[in-house]
Amino acid sequence: MMPINEKQYMNPYLAGVLLGLVLLATIVITGRGLGASGAMKSAVVAVVENVAPSHTENAPFYVDYAQGHDHPLKSWLFFEVIGVLIGGFLSGMVSNRLRFSTNRGPNLSIAKRLPFAVVGGVLFGIGAQLARGCTSGAALSGMAVLSAGGFLTMIAIFGSGYMFAWFFRRLWR
Repeated sequence: MMPINEKQYMNPYLAGVLLGLVLLATIVITGRGLGASGAMKSAVVAVVENVAPSHTENAPFYVDYAQGHDHPLKSWLFFEVIGVLIGGFLSGMVSNRLRFSTNRGPNLSIAKRLPFAVVGGVLFGIGAQLARGCTSGAALSGMAVLSAGGFLTMIAIFGSGYMFAWFFRRLWR
């Protein structure tokens, strides 16, 4: 007999259909798909522009991004991510699942868990920059328009996830 899950989540099939409809609406309305790494890039460019404007003018990374763009924080992707953060917070609060805690395995202390999380986040950010998009931008939106790059990105994301999970599984047991 399966244990009853005290936390009620949305049916994953329904959530997948709703995500697909949101993605379709985004493509129809904006002409672009969803993405979170673009918002992060916009925020980083805005900070660097304010802190070191001469560096922004001379570094190819920033020059290429700044050409043809308004102020980075006017990007709709920036507001998309702010909406996702607010929506996630409100969802957790309304459903009584809002907890400030650190998920970890029984053999992993919080002091070890946090550096692993930071390193994983940094590596994922570097990968998103190399792939020219994150899982939602490069993979999900790319697959929605039947892009070969989208399918390859999704294969690479899940393939590397399974590979690294094998090496790090002892931390979660």
